[in-house]
Amino acid sequence: MSVIRQLVESVPLPNMVEIRQRFPNPTVEDVDDTVNRAFAAESSSIAWPSSGEIAVVVGSRGISEIDQVTRAVVNQLKSRGYQPFVIPGMGSHGGATAQGQKDVLASLGVTEDFVGAPIRSSMEVVQLGQLPNGLPIYMDKLAHEADGIVVINRIKPHTAFRGPYESGIVKMIAIGLGKQKGAESCHKLGFGHMAEHIVQVAEASLQTGKILAGVAIIENAYDRIADIQVLPANGILAREPALLMRAKSFMPRILVDEFDVLVIDEIGKDISGDGMDPNITGRYATPFATGGPKVTRICVRRLTERTHGNANGIGVADTTTKQVFDAIDFEKTYPNALTSTVIDPVKLPMVLENDKLAIQTAIKTSNVLREADVRLVHIRTTLHLDVIRVSESLLPVLRNRDDVEIMSDPMEWHFDAVGALNTALSWR
Repeated sequence: MSVIRQLVESVPLPNMVEIRQRFPNPTVEDVDDTVNRAFAAESSSIAWPSSGEIAVVVGSRGISEIDQVTRAVVNQLKSRGYQPFVIPGMGSHGGATAQGQKDVLASLGVTEDFVGAPIRSSMEVVQLGQLPNGLPIYMDKLAHEADGIVVINRIKPHTAFRGPYESGIVKMIAIGLGKQKGAESCHKLGFGHMAEHIVQVAEASLQTGKILAGVAIIENAYDRIADIQVLPANGILAREPALLMRAKSFMPRILVDEFDVLVIDEIGKDISGDGMDPNITGRYATPFATGGPKVTRICVRRLTERTHGNANGIGVADTTTKQVFDAIDFEKTYPNALTSTVIDPVKLPMVLENDKLAIQTAIKTSNVLREADVRLVHIRTTLHLDVIRVSESLLPVLRNRDDVEIMSDPMEWHFDAVGALNTALSWR
């Protein structure tokens, strides 16, 4: 028996209770109708070209129904007589290659057959100018050559900085539409300057007259679309901050402010730019963003299939499994760090042989006097927080809340012969 196993395998695992957390739930039921109404409401304020090709910019985030939103935007543009095409707007994601970014879109369901438009992916850019401090401003060359640009993105809190514009249309224009070079330029001086830089870059891009509108998506706490609004180019800067505040009000969270161990089944770029959303975990890779619970140890069990080996975010975990380590593609993971200049998210936590040892190691190192009393939360991903599991020790702070439903009796953990968690038995 290895020394590691000897030190860890006797650590007790708490019995777990499945609970349902309730959050506000406004939901868009018909994506096509909502997109069409949003364009109709703002059409007179959009500087439509007389004809030609329109680039529809789509990012790499795991946005709910992004394939359907993209198709609805494409159809809306076709109905106005334009020839739309889709381009990836994702900075350095997809390994910072044209094919890699096209593959990311396909993994999100954004394919030529589904959206009804060609997908043109290139890392070539044109330089529009430079910021007052000398940093260059870039735009995707294919988009710049089009007769117009429509940018699609979700509005939500960023994972590494705070400001009136965080993740949204402005950031997509500055970083996503700027491709790897634009992302690298915006990140050059670090996240302490990001809130300022993305606005300056977006202003320069808007001044080209190429950008027609932004399609802003707000999601509810259940990973469903809560609202879709079209922002004409001349209204993006004025209207996005209010949408960000609204998006923050819809954010899910773990309804415990402080606990010892967080076990996360999966992380990935399709879940969050940081693999797991720091707004949920409370664990940030920079000092320029705060919020979320206070957690002593984080254990990550797997990478999502859709992340394609990109393990960005694993570095803020404390323990993980050999299965995660073996799944990491460093060619896909490191470009994010090299572009953003933030390397903590790609560092490696303790790597344990299996799920059981990884969870036990997180408990053992969480500085709890009696390990049997550990306060532990188990979630599938940071996108799915309606049904979660909590240790019995957390029931006193959750049992009497109106927004919490206790769904099960206390349950033991179920592992197979090689220490892998049996999720079919662990989750009801």
